[in-house]
Amino acid sequence: MTLHAPSRRALLLGSGSLFAWAYLPKLALAEGRDPRLLVIVLRGALDGLATVAPVGDPDWVRLRGDKALLLDGAMPALALDSFFALNPAMPNLHRLYQAKQAAIVHAVATPYRERSHFDGQDVLESGQVKPGFVDTGWLNRALGSLEAADRASAKPHNAFAVGPVTPLVVRGPAPVMSWTPPRLPPAADDTVMRLLDLYNHTDPQLARVIQERMGLAAIAKAGGMGQAPNKPGPGGAAAVRAYFAEAAGAAATFLARPDGPRIGALSYDGWDTHADEGAASGRLASLLGALDGAIGAVESGMGDAWKETVVAVVTEFGRTARINGTEGTDHGTATVALLAGGALKGGRVIADWPGVNEAALYEKRDLKATTDLRAVLKGLLKDHVRVDEKALANTVFPGSAGIKPTTGLV
Repeated sequence: MTLHAPSRRALLLGSGSLFAWAYLPKLALAEGRDPRLLVIVLRGALDGLATVAPVGDPDWVRLRGDKALLLDGAMPALALDSFFALNPAMPNLHRLYQAKQAAIVHAVATPYRERSHFDGQDVLESGQVKPGFVDTGWLNRALGSLEAADRASAKPHNAFAVGPVTPLVVRGPAPVMSWTPPRLPPAADDTVMRLLDLYNHTDPQLARVIQERMGLAAIAKAGGMGQAPNKPGPGGAAAVRAYFAEAAGAAATFLARPDGPRIGALSYDGWDTHADEGAASGRLASLLGALDGAIGAVESGMGDAWKETVVAVVTEFGRTARINGTEGTDHGTATVALLAGGALKGGRVIADWPGVNEAALYEKRDLKATTDLRAVLKGLLKDHVRVDEKALANTVFPGSAGIKPTTGLV
């Protein structure tokens, strides 16, 4: 089996792939369980405050003004408890939450405290304290620490196949195969601009190609021939929703098979909402609606195996607490992790809430992180798929012995 070692160019251009390990964790099988774990990485940084709003915080409306999600707003948020409410674009997640099959971890972050997408994603996916330490991912190292159960039916063609690029979270010595959905989403404008800026410095020839493509797209848009995929309206939101659902549905198809893989990961791009964020009815609402549909597709596709499943949705960092001058949010710190699955002890928001008044904000601009994302991931890996706690502290998330696994998630 060939493992990819992609360049940064490949990583940028190859998002949206799905990856999985082919074999059952032996210890879990010995316990009479057959656990599945799907990790979904949202690339671009999710606005956690617009996803799960602290409607009970007395400073919430003062912070976001008419952009604050409210229980009695024009687009009413979905109550989770007396303090938090879910974005109205996520009825599937809300239904699962009410059924105690979903949970939210708020004010969560990796150890990273700067605001570079590339470095933030590196820390998120490598499991290291700082970027650039290794070229393997925490999920691959977790796989490598598990003893696989013998399964005569587990042949290569029954594992995931597929995908031109392997993202960092699953790169490493443990055998992983990849798959890419045939429908690929068009790049968002802000993704294209970041690519252009990067390659103007590192690959001028590719930068010229991108620039020419942008010119053609602008001409087409002016003539009414197309619409940006992350803007609301006919075609754009529908295309993103269809793509998200297709990738998630494929994940469920593979993970649900009796002889299929048990651990997988996929990524969704386009969450960098610097301008016109639209938490209630714009771009972010469309993205969250697509993510909500993807979670529903996993639940539907898993069938009876849903009761053995955990889906963990994570991102590299949050966004600024305040709305900026272009009706968006900039790179921030703490955000939310969304958990779903029949194996969860859900129906709760897990948060050591820091508050959103001026004095409580990190560097007077971001939601302060009070929960380490590694603790959440360690809790899932330890209790759901039975990764050894010593391996979690030393191999999967090196140097994290002081970060204890979150207990009671499953």
